[in-house]
Amino acid sequence: MAVSSEEFRAALSRFASGVTVVTSVDGDGRPHGITVSAFCSVSLEPPLVLVCIEKLAGSHASIVGSGRFSVNLLSSGQQLISERFASLEADKFRDVPTATGLSGLPLIEGSLASLECEVHQAVDAGDHSIFIGEVLFARGDGEDPLLYFLGGYRSLVQG
Repeated sequence: MAVSSEEFRAALSRFASGVTVVTSVDGDGRPHGITVSAFCSVSLEPPLVLVCIEKLAGSHASIVGSGRFSVNLLSSGQQLISERFASLEADKFRDVPTATGLSGLPLIEGSLASLECEVHQAVDAGDHSIFIGEVLFARGDGEDPLLYFLGGYRSLVQG
């Protein structure tokens, strides 16, 4: 018998993770973005990362259609950006400082790092897809990450 979704969610909330916003551009040139905690590195050679995106999210169709996405690792001062991209708000990019990356993807200014990726493989996984992306371009300059733990945002405290 499988664990209930409530028990599963409660157990996973005890895993501290960084917070990312995954951005993409659809075929009409419209930007899409979604807050994602399911992100990790996969390989150094070639440089691969993965993100898990819910199939019903607008970003899912955009990534499938374009074959590209960027991962923006949020810094401690970007909680409001995380909340905006986790919402159902229509214009998630309103008042969010962005730059256009080398691959044409929107990158969130002030992030710890941004990775521009081309889809290397897509894996069907229940109500999500796992997108494995080959990192084409990377930039980073921040130091203090935004973390998520036990249903709330946290900062890294160094002692």
